[in-house]
Amino acid sequence: MDMEKFIVDFEKQCNKTKRKVFSKGETITTYIRGRQQVCILLEGTADLIRCERSGDRIIVDHFSKNDVFGEVFYNITTNRELFVEAKQKCTVLFFVYDNIVTKCKQNCRFHKELVASFSELMLDKITLQNTRVELLSKRSIREKLITYFKMISSKNFTNSFTVPFSLTDLADYLCVDRSAMMRELKMLKEEGFIEKIGNKITMLSQ
Repeated sequence: MDMEKFIVDFEKQCNKTKRKVFSKGETITTYIRGRQQVCILLEGTADLIRCERSGDRIIVDHFSKNDVFGEVFYNITTNRELFVEAKQKCTVLFFVYDNIVTKCKQNCRFHKELVASFSELMLDKITLQNTRVELLSKRSIREKLITYFKMISSKNFTNSFTVPFSLTDLADYLCVDRSAMMRELKMLKEEGFIEKIGNKITMLSQ
């Protein structure tokens, strides 16, 4: 699906859309049970975060330009269990339908296109979630780091890439202790697996 064209048509054809701008650190949305909301990130980056009762933060997903998110893609069991936080200035397009797969009252052409494209959007989300399950299934911190780096390397078709997280956020994303992760990164560098300059990683050994 051509997301750029989809977004342009989206704003032009549907009168239920809302465009909002968020500053770094602001909450873009919290997930509400039963709400059928779809959001498209037009500019910036953001994280989907879950706060555990223990106080631990888990970064469930990371979003960049043209990524789609919202309750419609997740099974929400508790209100405000998940929230999306802007990691930099973000522009987001919002819309909500009572039922995403039924005709809207305005009978707009965009909603028809959305329903036609929805299975493709869901398939993309399922693929991403399966990738994350594979990542978190790795037993050691080293395996998680190497698997994550290989995923980014494959996605960008290069051995050199910039990690889109701070070290603290990367630990939250991988569900590992930050200090232990730092030690493992140091060892991977010393053993010649990676080269690391700030957030830029180069895979030296596959």
